Amino acid sequence: MKDSVRSLSARGKSVKDDWRAWLPQDKAQVYEQQVHELESSYVMLSVSLDEAIELRQVGQPCKSRQAVGISSGLCKRLTQLLGGMLRSLSEHAKHYGTIPNAAPLDPANFQGSRGQRSARMSSLLNHVLLSQRLQFLHKVSTLEEMVEDLGKDYQNAADDLSEGLSLNPGKMWDEVDAGHFDLNTCLREAIVVLKSFMVALPENQLGAFQNTVLLQSQHQLNGAGSPRRVIHHRRMTTIAGE
Repeated sequence: MKDSVRSLSARGKSVKDDWRAWLPQDKAQVYEQQVHELESSYVMLSVSLDEAIELRQVGQPCKSRQAVGISSGLCKRLTQLLGGMLRSLSEHAKHYGTIPNAAPLDPANFQGSRGQRSARMSSLLNHVLLSQRLQFLHKVSTLEEMVEDLGKDYQNAADDLSEGLSLNPGKMWDEVDAGHFDLNTCLREAIVVLKSFMVALPENQLGAFQNTVLLQSQHQLNGAGSPRRVIHHRRMTTIAGE
């Protein structure tokens, strides 16, 4: 309970305040490490897809299909890392009662119908959930589901293009491009959410949070899926805040 009160007092007045806030050195290192890993994974996906699109435009379909096939695996890695980080935020907030700020998702920041629909529903529910903690947990949960669904859609489309199985390749390329855009939006949202979380996180919980992130990452990258509970009870779009 003391940690929850301390977390509440440490929180800024808004997500924008959190985004501008200074972090102590230990917190800053953890935050920057997480962002660096996510950004590095995203850049690899983005470069691979850009190469595939460029090869297609200059009339090299075979090389283009190879490149988009590679991007499928890179997308899987990104969504594993991003999903694991989001799950870590949720696990920790549920267990310790951390109460970060959270801004509702904006459907205008998404291109695909799936992303727009999820963001619209999330925004509506945000007005119903009066508790700041529930708003945060709901946003993290929504982003986690979106990342998983968008990742699967991207990988399926990229694999079909790579294997030449698509009956309408033009439409499939558009879907891959839109999926990439929406994953980028989810990544930007997740980084803002992470910053608000780090602002609210008591420093004496930093080690516990790092352990949660590590366990989630191991489960994801080993292909074991997400553990039901990691903490056991004994216990380039414009995003809000940027």
